[in-house]
Amino acid sequence: MRRTVPPTSSLACFEATVRHGSVTQAAEELNLTQSAVSKRITALEAYLGRTLFLRKNRRLIATPAAREYAREISDIINRIEISTTKLISYGRQGGVLTVAVLPTFGSRWLVPRLGGFLSSHPTIEINLISKIRPFDFDEETAHVAIHFGQPQWPRAHCEYLMDETVIAVCAPSLIGSKQRVLSLEEMSSQTLIQHTTRPHLWREWLTQAGGSTGKALAGPRFEYYSLVIEAAVAGIGIAVLPEFLIRNELQRGLLVRAHPSAFVCSEKYFAVYPEKFADNINILDFVGWLKSQCLQETSVTDMVMTRSGP
Repeated sequence: MRRTVPPTSSLACFEATVRHGSVTQAAEELNLTQSAVSKRITALEAYLGRTLFLRKNRRLIATPAAREYAREISDIINRIEISTTKLISYGRQGGVLTVAVLPTFGSRWLVPRLGGFLSSHPTIEINLISKIRPFDFDEETAHVAIHFGQPQWPRAHCEYLMDETVIAVCAPSLIGSKQRVLSLEEMSSQTLIQHTTRPHLWREWLTQAGGSTGKALAGPRFEYYSLVIEAAVAGIGIAVLPEFLIRNELQRGLLVRAHPSAFVCSEKYFAVYPEKFADNINILDFVGWLKSQCLQETSVTDMVMTRSGP
């Protein structure tokens, strides 16, 4: 029998009180009364045989030892919550399905299509979270991730979704009324808008287009594609962007092709889920739906690029 593991309800009340510095706020977070939180903290102090808070003028001030203890158990409580969520949803048709998605991909591509999946799967509740880089599924609530890169993810299945075609675009004001596109030499004198998490994208595009890469790494940097898009629309410079993410801006004339070259990236989009969830019906249904949507997207991209190509 483990004699040094206090009740988790008491630990949750203690950790929330230390984090908020208030019993009232801890009670609101935990959906308990202030009296219930205070009683569980008192019970925890009795269990541990030491004072955790100093009581001054109706205020609770955590002791240094209590603050350190709260920091350590906070991660443990989060892990218990994550594990419990996974257990509840495992193998069930319906319930919460947490999807980790690249921010701009999620807002511009996935969310506008998500209604179709939800209408055909009314018992599944989608929970979208933003993730830019690969992570450990054991330490996150996510059941499935949409990943751009190589099909390499420890202890996980990677299922191909689609390629990415990037094009050079800018605001119409940078092109001028008489000129349809810029030459590579003219582009070299323009500001190149950089994507922080893909620092070599300009170099790759210029290499395949036959241009100089001397200034490929120079220019203002933005972390998210959404910011890169806004910077290009604002006329800050030229950006290389996935065609499917900026189709709306191209159709509305907010952005135009700066050069006819298009580049198919070596990295691809994948749906990734842990091996232990290989038979999770919610994940399989969602990934199957993603594949069908990406197949349609690929057909549209091919048609658009053929129509607008050099």
